[in-house]
Amino acid sequence: MDRQMPRQPRLDLAGVPQHVVQRGNDRQPCFFQDIDHVRYLDELREICMRERCAVHAYVLMTNHVHLLMTPSGQGQVARVMQSLGRRYVRYVNDRYRRTGTLWEGRYKACLVDSESYLLRCYRYIELNPLRARMVADPADYRWSSFACNALGVVDPLIRPHSSYLSLGGNVDERCSVYRALVEETMTPDELASIRLHLQRQHAYGTERFRAAIEAQLSRRAGPAKIGRPKKAALS
Repeated sequence: MDRQMPRQPRLDLAGVPQHVVQRGNDRQPCFFQDIDHVRYLDELREICMRERCAVHAYVLMTNHVHLLMTPSGQGQVARVMQSLGRRYVRYVNDRYRRTGTLWEGRYKACLVDSESYLLRCYRYIELNPLRARMVADPADYRWSSFACNALGVVDPLIRPHSSYLSLGGNVDERCSVYRALVEETMTPDELASIRLHLQRQHAYGTERFRAAIEAQLSRRAGPAKIGRPKKAALS
């Protein structure tokens, strides 16, 4: 009988941002009314405060969620997602008199290089409703961090990353620069790259970033290199 290989733990390092996605089981809805979004965000904020995990961007879609967060220690993102998942499922099952699972297995997450790749994830996450043709302007979608990051609306869940803070010396400057960034067209290659790294849970960033992750965790953080190994130089 074939034995399945054990699943490797996710790439996880203190202080390194993670792009997280969790989908509804069989792509079914996980939010049904406005109060459900409110409950999810309230639970997320409380749990992240307890686990010392900073949320930088988010979007709650009908059947999945995207989160961008930085843990202050290893294992914190996993604890946030496990606790949040259990609490929210219990709430939904009680409210709608249903039973069974709500989420599609384990969440997916990838480490993100904060130097240049992090802000790409910010805008990728907040533009989800636009790509899904749910709104004509991301500002019209209530259940994302766009209003906070692009318009300066206070959101008690959001803790800006230093990469975002570097966009300007005050809220107005940062929002203006960030809005201009969001308005730049995301190329098909850029979209595909973000999705692929997230699906495969590979480190998303430069080769140097990936090499640093691999050195710290002593494991691959991306696809194996293609080609024959180089021959040893003759002495």
